[in-house]
Amino acid sequence: MVQLQGKVAIVTGGAKGIGEAITTALAKEGVKVVINYNSSQDAAQALVNKLVSEGCEAYAVQADVSKLEEARTLIDEAVKRFGQVDIVINNAGITRDRTFKKLSREDWDRVIDVNLSSLYNTTSAVLPYITESEAGRIINISSIIGQSGGFGQTNYAAAKAGMVGFTKSLALELARTNVTVNAICPGFIDTEMVAEVPEAVREQIVAKIPKKRFGAPEEIAKGVLYLCRDGAYVTGQQLNINGGLYM
Repeated sequence: MVQLQGKVAIVTGGAKGIGEAITTALAKEGVKVVINYNSSQDAAQALVNKLVSEGCEAYAVQADVSKLEEARTLIDEAVKRFGQVDIVINNAGITRDRTFKKLSREDWDRVIDVNLSSLYNTTSAVLPYITESEAGRIINISSIIGQSGGFGQTNYAAAKAGMVGFTKSLALELARTNVTVNAICPGFIDTEMVAEVPEAVREQIVAKIPKKRFGAPEEIAKGVLYLCRDGAYVTGQQLNINGGLYM
């Protein structure tokens, strides 16, 4: 088991939803967390204030990780602040759902850039630092939609499936180092995104889930903690946390 006290983690999209739960869980384990946000400044600062008031170390950095230079700035800020990076959680993501017939190239590009190209941007920038860690962890938050597909989600499904392929390939390349690379594929998690779905549709989704409920963001965070603490021999894998919806 790896002691997480004093490790440094970057969580992209770390201010809200699943990202907030991951940030909080890591901080409570003594990890120094860098909360990346793009537009959620108020939420990010509120989370920093809350964690600091509880005795944790947290710092917020604005960056659009779909842009290479901003992702590099994020990594530089983390190293400047804490001197190292041990954990990267690639969680930033958006949806722009349309049936393919109505899907614009702009909506295709934006979803691919934020959800998938951001992995290249953050990882290429952090690699020189994280490979120096005694227990480096790269964890990519993919989705059940990348495994099963989703109506009106060709862009999102392609990006999330691409994250899995990225994970497996990078895991092979880094297997001789102390860095593991894994993906977590959440099912339907009770976040703001799911809350916006009409109630009738929510009921239909729950009816299809063997566990008969949505997941909680904290359950995804527990998967992250497992990979960070106990995952030294786990790499290139997909951890499916979906209530049995996709097996």
